[in-house]
Amino acid sequence: MFFNAQRSGKLPKHNNVSWRGNSCLKDGNDASTTFKDLAGGFYDAGDAIKFNFPKSFAMTMLSWSVIEYSAKYEAAGELNHVKEIIKWGSDYFLKTFNHSADSIDKLVAQVGVGSTAGGSTTPNDHYCWMRPEDIDYPRPVTECHSCSDLAAEMAAALAAASIVFKDNKAYSQKLVHGAKTLFKFSRDQRGRYSAGGSSDASLFYNSTSYWDEFVWGGAWMYYATGNSSYLQLATTPGLAKHAGAFWGGPDYGVFSWDNKLAGAQVLLSRLRLFLSPGYPYEEILRTFHNQTSIVMCSYLPIFTTFNRTKGGLIQLNHGRPQPLQYVVNAAFLATLYSDYLEAADTPGWYCGPNFYSTDVLREFAKTQIDYILGKNPQKMSYVVGFGNRYPKHVHHRGASIPKNKIKYNCKGGWKWRDTSKANPNTLDGAMVAGPDKHDGFRDVRSNYNYTEPTLAGNAGLVAALVALSGEKNIGIDKNTIFSAVPPMFPTPPPPPAPWKP
Repeated sequence: MFFNAQRSGKLPKHNNVSWRGNSCLKDGNDASTTFKDLAGGFYDAGDAIKFNFPKSFAMTMLSWSVIEYSAKYEAAGELNHVKEIIKWGSDYFLKTFNHSADSIDKLVAQVGVGSTAGGSTTPNDHYCWMRPEDIDYPRPVTECHSCSDLAAEMAAALAAASIVFKDNKAYSQKLVHGAKTLFKFSRDQRGRYSAGGSSDASLFYNSTSYWDEFVWGGAWMYYATGNSSYLQLATTPGLAKHAGAFWGGPDYGVFSWDNKLAGAQVLLSRLRLFLSPGYPYEEILRTFHNQTSIVMCSYLPIFTTFNRTKGGLIQLNHGRPQPLQYVVNAAFLATLYSDYLEAADTPGWYCGPNFYSTDVLREFAKTQIDYILGKNPQKMSYVVGFGNRYPKHVHHRGASIPKNKIKYNCKGGWKWRDTSKANPNTLDGAMVAGPDKHDGFRDVRSNYNYTEPTLAGNAGLVAALVALSGEKNIGIDKNTIFSAVPPMFPTPPPPPAPWKP
């Protein structure tokens, strides 16, 4: 439901968020960009900016969860809905670069700006507090010409979506072609999309490096195409080394919109567990598999890699604000990996000399999700609309301004931002940024570190919830992800014909 509330452009008839309407239909029109039609896609968070970097990660995560757990989505009656959300995202990505070309030299990184640096009062998506439906100020389009991290993540999103939609052949092939074009661009024009330091991207979604996206994107490209050159790339030791695969560091094992490494290692361990491609990939796949085991150990309370709050929330971002998006991603990886082990008839894994059952991974994921859903010192559910007590002052423009036929202008909306009254509209399904490192939470609209939800955070939440839902014995869909992967070994010759005298 949160994703429905974040939709931009012309809404589908059954969008079922009563307080949302069509918005920003002219995105791209008035800009000096080659891409004139940029209507659609999703707003990132409580603002109206469309950031392709975290958005494409969110879509990759949703697709991954559908590929592994479509039966669970089906059982929950949400399979068609989640596929519709993914398609809304991938349709928009196809508008942000020349997807029919084989090679490109630019793509759109974002629409709208949020910087209010130097006390700027130019109307923009952070300075103004207004419903997206009422936006009348210009929304600049940011293009980039060397953005390896962004292009590789968008390639991953389209590649993963192509597997979700594999039964719709024409659409799936369109996505694969777009993904190939993006991935080639990411490899040819090296650079960080947020380089420079003064751009919006560097302020709000600064990417630390593009090496992790090369490994992650390469893995998804391999699954989507079966072309082994992508697997060769994803398993190049140098790439993994640059991405920090063999080095601890404070953020090792923390999976997020900025760091895909832990996810890529789980994704490639899958290949080793079920297809075991052997030489020349075995050595690095074994390393990734070992690294995944280490990351999984680091999530367990027995190990003190990460602190926990008194209430038991793992501090993957070391006490910095907005912890929940990291927690849900870890819960998803832990549950998924335990399902991989089960599917491979492996009861558990080793941390040093000790053997742990896959049940402890599920237990870790469960306690963390329970915390988010209300089993915490605040007795507060951090998912809006769930439980008896949840945040009522979510930092979100559309939810905080009544749909009363009055158009509040840029500053006119400030009174809704600053009022102590609860939001007039309930942003169902939104997971807010979360509590601080002392389990404290202030339900105030002005503090986005507590009350702002994001696309990337919510994608991880949906993935974790679907993975934990239903019976453990349902498990993962072992084969769909490998649909495009050719058989690893030559088929044995047919048996000889029966002997006739």
